[in-house]
Amino acid sequence: MQLYSTNNKDLRVSFKEAVFNSLPADKGLYMPESIPELDPDFLRNLHTFSLPEIAFNVARNILNGDIPDSDLKKIIDDAINFDAPLVKLEKQVHVLELFHGPSLAFKDFGARFMSRVMSYFLEAGEKELNVLVATSGDTGGAVALGFLGVPNTTVTILYPKGKVSPIQELQLTTNGQNIRAVEIEGTFDDCQALVKQAFIDPDLKARFRLTSANSINISRLIPQTFYYFNAYAQLQRLGKHEVIFAVPSGNFGNIGAGFLAWKMGLPVRKFIAATNINDTVPVFLSSGVYQAKPSVQTFSNAMDVGDPSNWVRIMDLFKGDRSALKRFLTSYTFTDSETLNAIKEVFDKHQYIMCPHTAIAWLASKQWLNDNPGKNSDIIFLSTAHPCKFPDIFSEDLVAKIDVPSQVKELEGRAKFAVSLGKDFAGFKQYLLGS
Repeated sequence: MQLYSTNNKDLRVSFKEAVFNSLPADKGLYMPESIPELDPDFLRNLHTFSLPEIAFNVARNILNGDIPDSDLKKIIDDAINFDAPLVKLEKQVHVLELFHGPSLAFKDFGARFMSRVMSYFLEAGEKELNVLVATSGDTGGAVALGFLGVPNTTVTILYPKGKVSPIQELQLTTNGQNIRAVEIEGTFDDCQALVKQAFIDPDLKARFRLTSANSINISRLIPQTFYYFNAYAQLQRLGKHEVIFAVPSGNFGNIGAGFLAWKMGLPVRKFIAATNINDTVPVFLSSGVYQAKPSVQTFSNAMDVGDPSNWVRIMDLFKGDRSALKRFLTSYTFTDSETLNAIKEVFDKHQYIMCPHTAIAWLASKQWLNDNPGKNSDIIFLSTAHPCKFPDIFSEDLVAKIDVPSQVKELEGRAKFAVSLGKDFAGFKQYLLGS
């Protein structure tokens, strides 16, 4: 597998180099030189395969021998050891539950796969690996648990002060060992900017072996394709074959992985990017003007991104052709008030409790059905996090009805360890050099 930079189509690097470097020096993002399609027989018979079997076949297809089959199978079986069930909510509408991993968020797929791939490629005697990650909520917890205790690796997680939920913060700050948390006086965009600047700083590059665990790293996107294929397999078992995915979208890595799956042959009719009021992409699709803006805090905090990094990958897949992209992508934006009303409506009708990100994807699903009456496609909306992670937004009655997993209960009472920094790069650089 060879990869190029979205800013330099002539550049070629190996998968291993892309995994460890995360970002090209030209500040683009790595993309596969070619995206081979899966065998049509495999796609027609997805329903006969388990999630780990699907994951292995998909990974083997795109990695093209970079990891031998026997080793790749071990990585998959160890990383993807939890379920992602499809739940029918109402006619034509299904929810894909992606929160059954250890951190209770969809990012467990990417973080666990990536940590094992990095450990596989890390050779004895090499310089210690320093993983930098910015999080708006769920990424940090998934990365922390994915890398906890991994030898010869230090993980530094940056998160915006006061803008993650209490449970998310506990998942970031209570691990110890090789996991460090840095609380930034700013937004997620500020955290992301610090990480990106660190990768191109010559002093830091000389001192450390830096890599990222954000979705800017291609090894995060590849495993996120697994659950799209697995969702379609579950739909096949219901006798259905035409699907639309509604995806809660902030940094656009999740839906970017969906488009990667589509390029590999997954028969998706359309993707719906569901955003909160951080609406940079919906505005671009309607106006043709991409204008990054400061992020605004919402109840769906993991989607509070004003300049989504992975958008360049999606545009790259469509060679910058907005008209071609719009044939396969629709986007809707919703407010906090609409989000809360959606949570209440779905619980009242179906006794199903959604996290705020999931609620926005449900709203987008319903909006598309309203805008396209008579269509027969089934919509799968992605549930990206367990509702227990956001107790402050629910009524007391609903909070009492949430089944809190044991791993969350174990976090209570643990001491928080985090360094507080401003959003200036000089301070962050000094912290890294002094650590």
